[in-house]
Amino acid sequence: MNDSFRARTQLEVGGKTYKIASLKALEQQGRRLDRLPWSLRILLENLLRNEDGLAVNAASIEAILKWSPKAEPDQEIAFTPARVLLQDFTGVPVVVDLAAMRDAMVALGGDPNKINPGVPLELVIDHSVQVDYFANSDALAKNSQLEFERNRERYLFLRWGQQAFQNFRAVPPATGIVHQVNVEYLARVVMTKDGPNGLEAFPDTVVGTDSHTTMVNGLAVLGWGVGGIEAEAAMLGQPVSMLVPQVVGFKLSGELPEGATATDLVLRVTELLRKKGVVGKFVEFFGPGVASLSLADRATIANMAPEYGATCGIFPVDQVTLDYLRFTGRSAEQVALVEAYMKAQGLFVTASTPTPEYTDTLELELSTIEPAMAGPKRPQDRVALTALKQNFETNLPGMLVGAKPAKSGGVGAAGVAVAEPSTKTEVAITIDGERCTLRHGSVVLAAITSCTNTSNPSVLVAAGLVAKKAVELGLRRAPWVKTSLAPGSKVVTAYLQEAGLTPFLEQLGFHTVGYGCTTCIGNSGPLPEPVAKGIDEGSLVVAAVLSGNRNFEGRVHAQIRANYLASPPLVVAYALAGRVDFDPKTESIGTGKDGKPVYLRDVWPSQKEIRDAIARAVKPEQFTSTYANVFEGSAEWRALAVPKGATYTWDPKSTYIKRAPYFDAMAKQPAPFADIRGARVLAYLGDSITTDHISPAGNIKATSPAGKWLQERGVKPADFNQYGARRGHDEVMARGTFANARIKNKLLQGVEGGETMYLPTNTQMAIHDAAAKYMAEKTPLMVLAGKEYGSGSSRDWAAKGPLLQGVRAVIAESYERIHRANLVGMGIVPLQFLAGETAESLGLTGRERFDVLGVAEGLASGFKSGREVTVRALDDAGKAKEFRARVRIDTPQEVVYVRHGGILQYVLRKLAGFVQ
Repeated sequence: MNDSFRARTQLEVGGKTYKIASLKALEQQGRRLDRLPWSLRILLENLLRNEDGLAVNAASIEAILKWSPKAEPDQEIAFTPARVLLQDFTGVPVVVDLAAMRDAMVALGGDPNKINPGVPLELVIDHSVQVDYFANSDALAKNSQLEFERNRERYLFLRWGQQAFQNFRAVPPATGIVHQVNVEYLARVVMTKDGPNGLEAFPDTVVGTDSHTTMVNGLAVLGWGVGGIEAEAAMLGQPVSMLVPQVVGFKLSGELPEGATATDLVLRVTELLRKKGVVGKFVEFFGPGVASLSLADRATIANMAPEYGATCGIFPVDQVTLDYLRFTGRSAEQVALVEAYMKAQGLFVTASTPTPEYTDTLELELSTIEPAMAGPKRPQDRVALTALKQNFETNLPGMLVGAKPAKSGGVGAAGVAVAEPSTKTEVAITIDGERCTLRHGSVVLAAITSCTNTSNPSVLVAAGLVAKKAVELGLRRAPWVKTSLAPGSKVVTAYLQEAGLTPFLEQLGFHTVGYGCTTCIGNSGPLPEPVAKGIDEGSLVVAAVLSGNRNFEGRVHAQIRANYLASPPLVVAYALAGRVDFDPKTESIGTGKDGKPVYLRDVWPSQKEIRDAIARAVKPEQFTSTYANVFEGSAEWRALAVPKGATYTWDPKSTYIKRAPYFDAMAKQPAPFADIRGARVLAYLGDSITTDHISPAGNIKATSPAGKWLQERGVKPADFNQYGARRGHDEVMARGTFANARIKNKLLQGVEGGETMYLPTNTQMAIHDAAAKYMAEKTPLMVLAGKEYGSGSSRDWAAKGPLLQGVRAVIAESYERIHRANLVGMGIVPLQFLAGETAESLGLTGRERFDVLGVAEGLASGFKSGREVTVRALDDAGKAKEFRARVRIDTPQEVVYVRHGGILQYVLRKLAGFVQ
């Protein structure tokens, strides 16, 4: 390794000597590092330590040292994360791709054992459990049993990966959610490894295949979500190519007021940062208010970085960080190393630490935070609790949509035509022998789900206290509400039991249903049959209240159109009220055993009550005992008969696991890229199309292309499982791409669902079926879209699926960061309309044939003449329109990836020795 800046030195801690890349050494040379944001100093250390004269050179390091806060990002650097983090939905296809790469390496005459993670690769199985059973003491055991039965084949494959690949370990199912396990156990803050010159110490940095990897930013670990494609490259030794970002400083002052929670705070932060516009930027939190926030509060804010659009939302290392590491059972040696290293590097923050320079800043006085929720469709749409009734009533007309089968007669039609708004506002149902009335605004799902909030004792204890007060007053949950509690780790169970709050939560139906993502990812399970039938009968707009971070259309449950994010205590409160269209200030949430109305204020705990309960109940030994044998798993997990061997023996009958097709017939050198000619539009989409709209997620309909394919192979609808569980099989996933029940394709009028117009014959059919016909004719495909294309989770299948459907390019007004990178990673060309132009303003209908001219030349030259290319659209009458578009292949490394057909093909050729 090079040392152009003479930064390599040693650090003595606890009798050990560590080699470090010293930031203080640069300051001693007259470099002013105090002006750099903390996150950029971590990137600077990363470059200093990995300087090799190739991927990282002196110019890259100077790009950080000379960072100009206001400058538009244009300096590329190569970031080398210390580790890679997976959850199982995204992790299974990663391991599938690695196994397929080993097969391809053999086919190319190479050694399959060269395909191994080069950095620690850690996977937490947390996305597979569904809420089939709830509100009873057997719910956890029954859901866990079903999870194992449905996913046994996937789990066997992951166990094979554990023994086949070096540097890979998996946390078994029913342990916790990836982000909370990361914060509570996996994160090191400072990492060590044996290097060529001795023991090295360096900051813990991470990329993960879940966009909410940013939760660990609350622990001062720099990291963010990437697509599974980028993660695979990173774990195989390829640095993450990125531009030196702008950094927005967010100043916090004061303390949270009585009645406000960390969830209320994060919803306000999300709202402010979305309005500010921080997509592609780093966000750092600073100011006197930071010290008043617990580590769990910080993690709650950091978790929501994808919702406010930032690459990361990071907090600095301070005394709170050290106290948390100590409290959660990290060794005394590790805590001492973190403290000594961060202080030696000038990365430890105190009240007297100077504020860095930022691209822009905004401020928030914590005392102004008020109880709130967000919805009904987006996490950034914060609503003050007192305005929720009005919010629902205002949004109701736009959600009054009945669903009836499309009358297209097309091949595999799975869309729904928009019906006239229902005139029925109430439906009588009988549930568990009780006569009830469902109506618009009824809460049918109340979920304390794991991702954002269950790492935070303050909101979990608050939920338990609300339940306790409610039960003591004689309240019960509304009988039509499906309730669930899905803790992010078993530590939550331990402290709720220690606090004596578990019995009260369970009396209201909040039994633990599983340790995993559940409702937030769409694993909410079926609604009780009378409720589901009542919703359909009245075409009712019912609501979900969940403590998660995502409430996009069609995500939480296909029958629920209004979804509100809320703090766990509010989830409990709305399960009692049973509806969202009420004013909690003036209307009661129920009637007590004395016959008097009970209001939200009657059951809401004080800050002192919450603090006292936490002090009594949350203990360090709960963390140490929970994680003492975290990798062992259940007896069923340990009993799996794991196949041996460096390559996997694929089962051709499997509908869960299949060798990835990306390397089939791959040559040692890539063919020259050819411009796109004669392309047809597969989907013409609007603004805010999320990866939930694109990527297969949730339940598989029996009438969908994927459902039909499974039934043709003998899989009964009852055994379909869900798309997420079948992410390791490209045949299923390609058929589920663009199949979201709420997606609207402008090629069709008044239709929702995964439908399109097959343009040669003007026939409506399922998107996959049309794509298959186009591919058989060798017709390239495109997608037209509006603003924020690909926002949402970091789903690799949102790029893999379109590729397998034959999509060569996307033209959008703007992209979310991760999805743009994923498209590039799969060799799909992302194009962007020039400023002020849209598909509509250019008069495009989506029915034209498109040529994209100039991409091949640009790739060959590295876009030396600029990134604008010509797009020609030829309509049915032969009339042509031409316009310019910008190619969003943003860095030289991305140019290389697209030339090779994608990241994975490039890495494989490099490991096989065909690329220097």
